[in-house]
Amino acid sequence: MATVAPSRSPLRIYLEMIKVEHSVFALPFAMIGMMWGSLAAFKTAWPGAWTFGWIVVAMVSCRSAAMAFNRIADRDIDADNPRTKMRALPAGLLQLRQVNLFFYASCAIFVLAAAMLNPLSLALSPVALLVTLGYSFTKRFTPLCHFGLGLSLGIAPAAAWIATTGRLDWPILPITFAVIFWSSGFDIIYALQDEDFDREHGLRSLPVSIGKARSLLVSRIAHFLAVGCLVAGGMMVGAGPVFFAGVVAAAGLLVYEQSLVKPQDLSRVNMAFFTLNGFVSIGVFAFSLADVLLRR
Repeated sequence: MATVAPSRSPLRIYLEMIKVEHSVFALPFAMIGMMWGSLAAFKTAWPGAWTFGWIVVAMVSCRSAAMAFNRIADRDIDADNPRTKMRALPAGLLQLRQVNLFFYASCAIFVLAAAMLNPLSLALSPVALLVTLGYSFTKRFTPLCHFGLGLSLGIAPAAAWIATTGRLDWPILPITFAVIFWSSGFDIIYALQDEDFDREHGLRSLPVSIGKARSLLVSRIAHFLAVGCLVAGGMMVGAGPVFFAGVVAAAGLLVYEQSLVKPQDLSRVNMAFFTLNGFVSIGVFAFSLADVLLRR
């Protein structure tokens, strides 16, 4: 059994376990939901340090709980997959009881953060946990599992809107669906590299069910819908031209992302999955922030 290398601190192992760098996918869109909600409710994009701080705590803790739960649920599968066998649990870098403790602590912090925000956030916190944790099991019974991941990330802007305003309003729904389609699309791309493994182990990914070429087509349709939802969301909140320029830039990145991956060539999946999608989320947020500041 592998042991912890001296050069890797326990903190680094925990951060690697929850893939903290992947926070760039959902957190920027949560910040957009916060800004737009604050503008709608209070005529200012800044809801205050209290709300901002607890939204960040809620986002980080909910995502940490979801990732820890995924590692617990998939520990035997990860041990068999050459791509994932060096993750913390199968490699013996962390014990199951340690990850369980981390999971329960993350859930508790998330519920506390929701309680600190407003009653509706607290009331919906079990629903948010159910959605984000439930994704871990979807691959066992449905090829639509990628849309389960999309939903778990897509609720971020709506959750931040609720955290800021204390209510759920129609204008935040298009960007919620934008994140659902966008993240589902890139998760399908990521799943291409595990098609053979998933088939051998009875897992129900989309590539297993319909093949690489058709899965890529579904991914492209999802990304097309994501761009359309971003446009609709901007129109519903009265965003300015700078925001829509950001949508055009994001659309260009998604087109480039799709061009990197072919059914017979998966060599650039990691670049398509992480690098470009990080640029998409941070870029859309940056243009959204600039749009808000320029329209003040």
